[in-house]
Amino acid sequence: MHTRERADDVLRMCRLARSGGTFDLLHWLAGRADGWAGVLEADGTVLHACARTPDADGVTPAAELAATGARELTARGADSYCLDADDRTAFVLPLEMPSASRSPHPPVLAVVAASTARPGLAALLADATTPLTLCFEAETLERKRRRIDLAESRSREAVLHLLMTGQLSIAHQVAGALRPRLPEPVRVCVVECSGGRREAVEQVCGEHAGDRTWIVRCPVYARHLILIMPADPEEGRGPLDRAIAGLVDDCVVGVSEEVPLSDTATGYRQAFHALAVARGLPVRHARFGSSPEPALVVGSAGARWADTLLAPLLTYLPRRSQDPGSQELAATLGSWLAFSSLATQHLKIHRNTLAARLKLIGELLGLDLHSLADQAALDLALAIRATPALPRPAAGATAPSATATAEGAAGLDAILRRPAVQEWAAQQLAALAALTTSGVAEATLRTWIRCEAQLGPTAEALGISVPGARKRLTRLESHLQRSLLQTPSARYDLWLAFRAADLGAGVAAGVPVGG
Repeated sequence: MHTRERADDVLRMCRLARSGGTFDLLHWLAGRADGWAGVLEADGTVLHACARTPDADGVTPAAELAATGARELTARGADSYCLDADDRTAFVLPLEMPSASRSPHPPVLAVVAASTARPGLAALLADATTPLTLCFEAETLERKRRRIDLAESRSREAVLHLLMTGQLSIAHQVAGALRPRLPEPVRVCVVECSGGRREAVEQVCGEHAGDRTWIVRCPVYARHLILIMPADPEEGRGPLDRAIAGLVDDCVVGVSEEVPLSDTATGYRQAFHALAVARGLPVRHARFGSSPEPALVVGSAGARWADTLLAPLLTYLPRRSQDPGSQELAATLGSWLAFSSLATQHLKIHRNTLAARLKLIGELLGLDLHSLADQAALDLALAIRATPALPRPAAGATAPSATATAEGAAGLDAILRRPAVQEWAAQQLAALAALTTSGVAEATLRTWIRCEAQLGPTAEALGISVPGARKRLTRLESHLQRSLLQTPSARYDLWLAFRAADLGAGVAAGVPVGG
């Protein structure tokens, strides 16, 4: 090969290494050899391959010949190896791996060409080992970085899941291996990014959130980041939601009230509702409007009702050890009530597994999980169970006594008639009364609730189009400061508020549940 031609080839390979990496280099080498080119492990396993001949796509004569050559080179400990078979020749050379990452048997470059290949091919392959080594090493390091990044992301997601299900002690143990330590108390922040920008926004959040904030990629919504941050910002730092909205032009931010770390699930729901409000604001950030949670106003009677309603689920013992137990079923129910069908992504289970668990839960509780009324009752009961401040007759989940059963038999209606709950319901619906079109707004919401929060039946009942119904509900999200159309939705609280208001007015609307 002429010196000028060889220099041009080296320059071309360096350009390919910068622009296209290993694959482009192998593609070019295969073209120059009019054959097959690949990177193989010392044992002959093909890592990357490219061919200009029809038979080079995996288990082919060319790949088999290259694998044999790689094994022979390794066994002999040679600096290069050439193997002939029929009308083909395999050229094999070890890659010059850096000393820091050098293994006893480094990967090899193998090229299979016709036995009549042009002169100078061996020298060309020798020149190719250096840029190919650099590409292969850089790509290997990038794969390792991505695996580490994924492992850390999954670990943080696991901590978030433990916090959302109230397993605080285990969450602290898992979080101890990562940074930072979990703060107490906290505000939960949900950041909605534009498509494909979550990693970039995560980096911005990390740079400006301080060293006490947990940043977790939402396992349900691919455009969301969840921040668990200290309730009191560090000295010299302003509110994080405003900072992020100001730094990232196309993101939207919702922030919860101050909540205990053990109540992270409530903080997340509040931040999600605030996010729905922030979408309609020019500043693109909003904080959750002060409003008590229904679980905090039901009193000890509500706690007994929740224990009675959930007892068949919380005392369930599976027949087989591999079947989900009561704790796993309760977590499945909570995730499904919050995220609907997206619970499969939250729990990392198949949709058939989710359907089977929900069927079992419905049978255990004797409730119709497709009914919004029963869903609202279960959501309230789970929230009550997760509220440690409420007094209970005994710790843990036990079979209900005769007294508790009698009290629970009065059903959810008895709880909703309590003065504190009536006051809560009036507060929830006060935003509707302030609207100039309060009659239309309330009729829309009541119809939506009566139609199981389904847009199609709601539009039909209202005599409008589906986009028209969606537009009405979207406008109401801003007035109510709650998310309606996207889960976690305020539909359960609205069902409870309307039911309580009807009971307070002496109207027997709906069907009692939980009794």
